[in-house]
Amino acid sequence: MNIKLALIAAVAAFGFGGAATAREADGVKLSGDIGVVSDYRYRGLSLSGEDPALQGSLKLELPQGFYAGVWGSNIEDTGGADVEIDLSAGLAASAGGFDFDVGVIYYAYPGGEDLNYWEIPLSASRTWDAFTGTVGLAYAPEQDNLGNQDNTYFSVSAEYAPESWPVSLDGWIGHEDGAFADGKTDWALGVTKAFGPVALSLHYVDSDVESGAAVVGLKAGF
Repeated sequence: MNIKLALIAAVAAFGFGGAATAREADGVKLSGDIGVVSDYRYRGLSLSGEDPALQGSLKLELPQGFYAGVWGSNIEDTGGADVEIDLSAGLAASAGGFDFDVGVIYYAYPGGEDLNYWEIPLSASRTWDAFTGTVGLAYAPEQDNLGNQDNTYFSVSAEYAPESWPVSLDGWIGHEDGAFADGKTDWALGVTKAFGPVALSLHYVDSDVESGAAVVGLKAGF
């Protein structure tokens, strides 16, 4: 494991160590996870060269729905970068039976040249008993590192998790157009089994521009 991957693990481990203290603060919650996937697939495409990836995250939730987070993963060497670090902030709120989320994500690639960019994700979801459906839109405005182009990704996802079932089902379909794709469509379908704070998942992820793959994930959260 190189130094950058060790940093990802250390960030998540620090979150585990400080969780009890953070949760004692009224209205403030710290959560996170650390795990590994057999292939880091993002919007249907492999960003780890179809190799396993170590991933970790921390999320700080504040009163009135504000939040901030950091997420990291190793990636295939791209422009000198072999790690992706995502910094996010946003606001989550509920109204009329729907859950809304609006934020901003800064995608950073330490050591890479002209790779960093930012994006605005929006989503609305609703739950009916064991079924949750979500509609999302992520928009990256024109930026130098995107070749002065914008990018749009629209997605629809769903999860079905009855309490009586030992597993939950989930899937999504997305369409991307702009700096990263020319009308790409991707989709996935999978199953997840929780063992307390640990989750084991299996998903089939595919797109119309790259061969699909079965992705196994193991994640521990708090």
